[in-house]
Amino acid sequence: MGDPKPRLGAGPGATAVTREDRAHLRRALELAEGGRGRVSPNPLVGAVVVRDGEPEPIGEGFHAELGGAHAERAALDDCRRRGEDPAGATLYVTLEPCAHHGRQPPCTEAVLEAGVARVVYASEDPTEKASGRGPGILRDEGISVELAEGAEAAEARRLNQGFRKHARTGRPLVVFKVAMSLDGRVAAAGGEPIWISGERSRGLVHRWRGELDAVCVGIGTALADDPLLTARAEGAARQPRRVVFDSAARLPLDSHLVRSAGDAPLIVVTSPEAPAERVAALESAGVERIVASGTASADRARAALDELGRRDVQSLLLEGGPRLAASFFDAGEIDEARLFIAPLLLGGADAPPVIGGGDAQNAQDAGRVAEALRPLATTTELVGEDLLVRARLREW
Repeated sequence: MGDPKPRLGAGPGATAVTREDRAHLRRALELAEGGRGRVSPNPLVGAVVVRDGEPEPIGEGFHAELGGAHAERAALDDCRRRGEDPAGATLYVTLEPCAHHGRQPPCTEAVLEAGVARVVYASEDPTEKASGRGPGILRDEGISVELAEGAEAAEARRLNQGFRKHARTGRPLVVFKVAMSLDGRVAAAGGEPIWISGERSRGLVHRWRGELDAVCVGIGTALADDPLLTARAEGAARQPRRVVFDSAARLPLDSHLVRSAGDAPLIVVTSPEAPAERVAALESAGVERIVASGTASADRARAALDELGRRDVQSLLLEGGPRLAASFFDAGEIDEARLFIAPLLLGGADAPPVIGGGDAQNAQDAGRVAEALRPLATTTELVGEDLLVRARLREW
């Protein structure tokens, strides 16, 4: 007789994952989204508990807020609220259970105390303090532990790209966002600020600001637009850290950014040579300063990302302008691009392009950059009258 549950996946620990297991992992992935914009620097995690042979979970949960219960404990607590005993059941979780003390006790302790018989997880935790310790402890205690592969595993990794990049490099994930005309311009001739994208697109950007850790612009954009850079979407749980690349500390004290520094964190990235009196005035107004050294703009971009990573910034929305975008592209630090293409033509030789003024000017360098940034995957969707193109450039 054949196995009634076809086994999927390959590799160590993955051979016993079934189609039913994958369905439960997909539910855990849906649950994990409930913590988006609320748990960083922790990862998004969802979990379900299922008794063998039963189609429906007896408990569900996700990591809902920083400092709150992790997904495994939330799902096990849900079992008890429903009057269900998780002993002997299978726990499905999108990330390997942790075995270290942090804001919460180790999840491995909760799994062992509950008497769970089997754990199926969709992705590993790349942080040094975790990295396989939890699954190893559970196996040593006699629990069957399996790592899924395939579509669910890939989705679980994509769910936490900022967390994964930060764990491996110390730098935040960089998402480049831009609104452009059909002819590739981001402003009218002379740099005159105008709305290019539509209202629905701008609303989506506000949602992204609330989901990512920081939002970033160059001093040119800050001076031209005098933006707030806050998340003004309904239900936003927090404000991102706002970052301005401002080598000479020129950001005006009466700008919207500085005047709101008490309501939403503001960081200026300056050169070591920035005038001391300007730096002191900004700091007196509640602005944090980061010093980024380097002769090339790409080097300064990497240095700033290192400093932001040390402050637990795991994801950064890069909003403008063209010169700053070029610096990040030259540095090889763009992980994803989100481009709104609006149905209008701006024209004019002086209208600024999406990317310009970077250091990679010769053909050889330009060829290497183009090859390095070939998208791994792209998607398109209509947002009002705008076309949103998402290009995933790297995976972590």
